[in-house]
Amino acid sequence: MLIEPLPLRGAWSITPKQFGDDRGTFLEAFKNDALADVIGHPLTVAQVNCSVSAAGVVRGVHFADVPPGQAKYVTCTVGAVLDVIVDVRVGSPTYGQWTSVLLDDVDRRAVYIAEGLGHAFVSLADGSTVTYLCSTGYNPTGEHGVHPLDPEIGIAWPTHGRDGQPLVYELSTKDEAAPTLAQAREAGLLPVWETARAYAGPADAPSVQGDDDEAARA
Repeated sequence: MLIEPLPLRGAWSITPKQFGDDRGTFLEAFKNDALADVIGHPLTVAQVNCSVSAAGVVRGVHFADVPPGQAKYVTCTVGAVLDVIVDVRVGSPTYGQWTSVLLDDVDRRAVYIAEGLGHAFVSLADGSTVTYLCSTGYNPTGEHGVHPLDPEIGIAWPTHGRDGQPLVYELSTKDEAAPTLAQAREAGLLPVWETARAYAGPADAPSVQGDDDEAARA
């Protein structure tokens, strides 16, 4: 698999090598040792979440208090989503910036999101199934959100789905009521870079091509 840093420190894309034949496809969806080589520590998986979304559903922008924070390893096993990562860490050199990765059932790419970063996605197809490996369990008092349509962040959400049809965005009641980035900062809800940077991995880590040692068992 190829693990590459994204523009926001602490965010990585992971592209697995796929082995296909007339039976189907085999790939290594997650390798803790390969990931640890780039983020500087193993990912402890405390909880695995799964969501299924209709086309146009927007989830996020979600983040957790740091510490302990919640790192996520996210992939889309069915359908397609545009996965968005937002730097909500006050004092970060890239504070308020965002980046995105297409996660789908074709390239089967994943993203790793360190503690302190905000996470969101929009479903591009009915039935898009997203799986999250989480470093900590659900903590309702320590988890927060920022409105995904906040113009200050300015996320360029796609307007059409995988089938070319226009998307009608649908948010949960909780996400619809989420504060803007400025409001969340004023309320003291956002993580602080000086604390969150300890989770963000090395500042200039290179891309890593991991070994695909399971190919022979495909």
